[in-house]
Amino acid sequence: MAMASEKLLVQCLVATLLLIAAVEGAKETTICNIPLKKLEQCKPAVTGNNPPPPTKECCSLIKQADLTCLCNYKDALPAFQIEPSRAFALPQKCKCKHPVPPQCKP
Repeated sequence: MAMASEKLLVQCLVATLLLIAAVEGAKETTICNIPLKKLEQCKPAVTGNNPPPPTKECCSLIKQADLTCLCNYKDALPAFQIEPSRAFALPQKCKCKHPVPPQCKP
């Protein structure tokens, strides 16, 4: 039961952050060093049955991301049709110098 509550809390947190981003408008809201407006650049690489490789723009975002911070949102990703294992494979695909923290790996 506690795990379900934690998952719901994370999903609510992500939804709240997205709502804040929409309301803020001109201000650029970031999460884990990634501007929320630019997060869509990586979505094709982490969704669907046969996603394409990440784009240069996506890799640029991943290289500046705080991967430990992103781990906190791992359980909320499926609510946005994002496969967590694909999301946390992006740093390797983008040849990032910082490895994915062990707690992020599926």
